[in-house]
Amino acid sequence: MSKQRPTIADVATRAGVSKGAVSFALNGRPGLAQSTVDKIIAAADELGWRPSNRARSLSVSKAFALGLVITRDPAVLSSDPFFPAFIAGVESVLSTRGQALVLQVVTAGEDEEAGYRRLAQDGRVDGVFLSDLRHDDPRIGLLVELGLPAVTLNRPDGASPFPAVTLDDRPGTTAVVEHLLRLGHTRIAHVGGPPAFVHATARSTAFAATLATAGLEPVAMETSDFTAAGGIEATRRLLALAEPPTAIVYANDRMAIAGLGAAHAAGLSVPDDLSIAGFDDSEIAEYVHPGLTTVRADPFRFGEAAAHTLNQVVDGAADVPDVELPPAQLVVRRSTAVPPQLEES
Repeated sequence: MSKQRPTIADVATRAGVSKGAVSFALNGRPGLAQSTVDKIIAAADELGWRPSNRARSLSVSKAFALGLVITRDPAVLSSDPFFPAFIAGVESVLSTRGQALVLQVVTAGEDEEAGYRRLAQDGRVDGVFLSDLRHDDPRIGLLVELGLPAVTLNRPDGASPFPAVTLDDRPGTTAVVEHLLRLGHTRIAHVGGPPAFVHATARSTAFAATLATAGLEPVAMETSDFTAAGGIEATRRLLALAEPPTAIVYANDRMAIAGLGAAHAAGLSVPDDLSIAGFDDSEIAEYVHPGLTTVRADPFRFGEAAAHTLNQVVDGAADVPDVELPPAQLVVRRSTAVPPQLEES
């Protein structure tokens, strides 16, 4: 016969206090002497008792959950270079606090607003992570309307009452272009992400600005959607130009690796005929052939910092500051080399 699980009454009896005192102590409420709190915690540890999240939420009006709405096709989310590692970073923090992550995945065409309203309904989450910031992002006003605490992943280009956790993409993109210029490339193209996204625009702008500083213009600037299929189609368009590029910089690794495949299918050798660089330094980037030159961000650390920051907001801390993460760094591998015309000279 299984042993009956200890209850809050058992903890109270062991500590010699009331059940109310146990609830106050284990939910962090003020009003008890520290010696009493220590005695209650020791009793709970001895009995192996932990309050359920449901009981905690009823006692302190919290859901003990944070929310994330991702606009992606669920079928390709697992291969996304950012979100799986970001979620792992978030979970590394939430697991230590007895919290859960409530994930809403909506595909293109679904009502994203409804996803946030579902999370806010009946207090299902205490706050949300706002990702994939858009220009003049309407979701910021929506979260204010819903009274839902939030942290933004990067800084929006409009007014926001929420703290931001930021990782500046521009130095990494600049470093990629400067690396290609040092190799001797002058015909460089870019495959960017959706222009509605603030971070996609930041990468494209940094790409063009770095070339302009060197007195050059892009061969072309393609717009894509961060998917492998989009990367293939953009690469094919670039390779079909009358004067195709000798190097292509992609706004993420998934498009870059797909572009590498498209280049091979077109009979080109990478990097002998075409240099390719990505962004993210996803796990597979090192193991494709040739290894992908890319920009190393740290989505796991991004998730950790975002979770810590959002919990400060949820816990009622005043004036929670923005968090600036170290900028992304260039990682040079074998997918970039001197352009073919210099090899021949």
